Amino acid sequence: MTSYDYIIVGGGSSGCVLANRLTENPAHKVLLIESGRRDADPYIHIPATFFKVLEKGIDVHGYVSEAEEGLNGRPQIVPQGNVIGGGSSINAMIYIRGHRNDYDTWSQMGCQGWSYEDVLPVFRSLENNSNLNGKYHGRSGALHVSNARHRHPLSQAFVNAAVEAGLPANEDFNGENQEGVGFYQSTTYNGRRWSSAQAFLREAEKRPNLTIMTETKVARVLFDGRRASGVELFDGTRISAAKEIVLTAGALATPKILQLSGIGDAAHLNELGIPVVADLPGVGANFQDHLEVPVQGETRDPISILGEDKGIKAALHMARYMLTRGGLLASNVVESGGFVDTAGTGQPDIQFHVLPVLVGFADREPEPGHGLSIGPCFLRPRSRGSIRVKSADPKESAIFNANALSDPADIETLVRGVEAAIRILEAPALARLVKRRVMPKPGIEKDPQALRDYIRSTAKTVFHPSGTAKMGRADDRMSVVGPDLKVHGIEGLRVSDASVMPTLVSGNTNAPTMMIAARAAAFMSGRQISA
Repeated sequence: MTSYDYIIVGGGSSGCVLANRLTENPAHKVLLIESGRRDADPYIHIPATFFKVLEKGIDVHGYVSEAEEGLNGRPQIVPQGNVIGGGSSINAMIYIRGHRNDYDTWSQMGCQGWSYEDVLPVFRSLENNSNLNGKYHGRSGALHVSNARHRHPLSQAFVNAAVEAGLPANEDFNGENQEGVGFYQSTTYNGRRWSSAQAFLREAEKRPNLTIMTETKVARVLFDGRRASGVELFDGTRISAAKEIVLTAGALATPKILQLSGIGDAAHLNELGIPVVADLPGVGANFQDHLEVPVQGETRDPISILGEDKGIKAALHMARYMLTRGGLLASNVVESGGFVDTAGTGQPDIQFHVLPVLVGFADREPEPGHGLSIGPCFLRPRSRGSIRVKSADPKESAIFNANALSDPADIETLVRGVEAAIRILEAPALARLVKRRVMPKPGIEKDPQALRDYIRSTAKTVFHPSGTAKMGRADDRMSVVGPDLKVHGIEGLRVSDASVMPTLVSGNTNAPTMMIAARAAAFMSGRQISA
């Protein structure tokens, strides 16, 4: 067998960070395995064209759940990046870390060393912020973070309307306070997407001690007793690891690999004839995701970005972008938004994602005409789902039960979020631009049952699956990895992606996933991280 010191399974947001950090030591021979292809599509690197990548579907894997009772019989569809850079190569580039309480809660749940004060220096060490500095931000890291180079009038109108509706303006959602509305900072640099691949892998690719395999799928981890010794690919090829293997395949793929490797609920694995290496029933459990509901208004005039990607308009936008790295194509499209505390707890429970266009989703065509989309999204879901393999065949899809909106508290949070979004849509700054509300139909909010039915019929993912290899104490039967990210009871195997989040962070998950990877690399090298 070919042998390496470290094998990283998954070349996404986390895997790129790890590849960079582990190859800093020239004595380390590192293999990065990615199931997708190289991030060569030019649309990946132009901020506003990420939707073109999603439409093509080549660099995206769409996970589809079973029919969900909580979604009125619809499946939950969760597209995930299947390309070098992973989600950071196809997402809307929003830079959010979550709320300080998220990490303090992790610490209180048994994840010692993961409090906000513990992780803040890691975030700062990764960050190179073009506009913000001080206690909460860094300017020497590899991950470029910048203010919006383009501000669409509808994005600005949302911010103005939200302030009119009583929300505070906020120029830094990652600073002292999260609550408020404003323009998001994004992982962009000089008008280009700054993915984890750009930030971390481009440098590592120049090092002779890194090997990258793309369009290669890992079937399982191999063991010598209870020590992870290598991986087996779909084609049967075996590759050994002298030191460690790190799973960074994401919250929907990582638990499948673990279960196929014999790590999971022993009773379930025995039923499938998979030899049990470690009885960890939490593998594949604890699935969480952020769901949002559309609140949309049709504008009086054709001022949205509808049609701007067609014909002469598209050519003019591209010409401007190529000459100046500015204009609409430099936009991350989801330019504005914010966080609101709808329950009066002192911590936001709803995030708004705002687009200056009427948008649909994989199971719903967009409404016709020009308009604005406000997406209230709950931040701390109570519902929990699962991913479970249904055979020992790695080519067979796992059973995905999102269990979406199964907890009534999630519905009630979305009710408050929709009501808040409607108030913003009706505030003067938007009311003068919007001629009618198209979703939900006017009056639905006055009928409690109709509003809840609307939520179940339209709620969709915002692409933040997590929690399926929960971090926690070894005496917690449902935890999978310890605070050092090592799989309980196993030597030489760690998990370093959104799977390990015991509870979902209050915001977008890209930056937190990179933080987790930086900590994993520090644990493996024995180094301390300082801002």
